[in-house]
Amino acid sequence: MDTFMETDLKKKRGGLCGMFNKRRIRIITAIAVFLAVSVFGVDAAKALTVTDMAGRKVTVPDSIRKVYAPSPYGSYIMYSIDPSMLAGLNLPIRDEDMKYFPKAVRNLPLIGSIGGQGRTANIEVLLKAKPDLLIMWSASRSAINDKAEETLKKLNTPYVYAVAESLADYPDVYQFLGKVLKKEKRTKQLSSYSRKTLNEIKDVVSRIPAKKRPSVYYAEGVDGLSTECDDSIHVELLKLAGDTDVHRCHTSCHKGFEKVSMEQVMLYNPDVIIAQEKVFYDKVFKDPVWRNIKAVREGRVYLIPRHPFNWFDRPPSFMRILGLKWLTHILYPAEYRIDIIKEAREFYRLFLGVELSTQDMKKILYP
Repeated sequence: MDTFMETDLKKKRGGLCGMFNKRRIRIITAIAVFLAVSVFGVDAAKALTVTDMAGRKVTVPDSIRKVYAPSPYGSYIMYSIDPSMLAGLNLPIRDEDMKYFPKAVRNLPLIGSIGGQGRTANIEVLLKAKPDLLIMWSASRSAINDKAEETLKKLNTPYVYAVAESLADYPDVYQFLGKVLKKEKRTKQLSSYSRKTLNEIKDVVSRIPAKKRPSVYYAEGVDGLSTECDDSIHVELLKLAGDTDVHRCHTSCHKGFEKVSMEQVMLYNPDVIIAQEKVFYDKVFKDPVWRNIKAVREGRVYLIPRHPFNWFDRPPSFMRILGLKWLTHILYPAEYRIDIIKEAREFYRLFLGVELSTQDMKKILYP
């Protein structure tokens, strides 16, 4: 490594090139120090071997105080398990959402993501944060991120994979992370709530004949003319709540945002529209063209709640457990009679440790 640094310094000196090389040296040196600590500073007697959700055997510290999750999915689930364990943020917290997090979380450094999982990680900040464990996230047990693996091996920090191919896997993810982090009592509560909700909704929907389930259009974008194919992860809640997404197709890519025309929406003529953007929601009832759609005429257009994380999608997180209750309630109010405000307050209390008043919750549900 020293030879590399000396050679690199001789190539270019002064000006911007010199500044670039100095920064490069600092990063390489920081990584070298971190590797040395990682390799020689772990007491094998105080280690534990676990099998992660990707089937990998991993040696992790017996006592884990700080973790870092380099993807939004992992970061968000840690907010629900124990945000005090986070070593840094994957994405910045929006100003309007600060009140939903403890002060210690608000002041955490912004680190970013590792190896193609979004915002590129600031390695120097990651090294300073000194996490005991990295929590990686995968949507498939067989689709491990190769680019991320290369970076992780260089860091030489223990990491485990949490795998959630669908929302139905979240109870198992909670149980797995509870075991690794020694938070089993806490994650048992979250896992049980999640599993109970999934079973509850499955039971409700199974009793409603397919012909009586309202058709739904998911309106994305400020014009409402982007949507998702029915097999997309971005509309998984629609699949669970009756599988009546009007846009039946095979998703072209994970990103989604399939463009449709107004004529196509008119042909679909959905019973219900769920909207992602408030700009669209605020104007849809006044637009003479959209007023031709059955859902608009009958006042069945709903804005998806989004604080502190989206209840439905983008990114798909644990908040979808509550979102599934919300969606099922608006689709089948007679068959699924719940007090959604009461349910949401209980969810925020359990999953986020936040006590909200009825008025506060109304502002989230009906902004």
